[in-house]
Amino acid sequence: TSLSPSQFLRRQQVLQLYRKILRAIREVPAEADRCYLKDWAREEFRRNKDATEEDAIRMMIMQGNRQLQELQRTLKLAKS
Repeated sequence: TSLSPSQFLRRQQVLQLYRKILRAIREVPAEADRCYLKDWAREEFRRNKDATEEDAIRMMIMQGNRQLQELQRTLKLAKS
């Protein structure tokens, strides 16, 4: 099945978010926490991979970005 231009862009946003989250998780100092977060992220994306409703996908992307920002803030605080 081919994607519409908006679906293609949304898919790119989702993949970009996933990669950013995994990169941020690599910065987590404790290995057990890293493993937990990686499994959590993987499961969240896998659970929602069949979503097709545009508004729902947009909301999930926004929520994922907020969670990424929270993780980055926590990591920055832990380093200071």
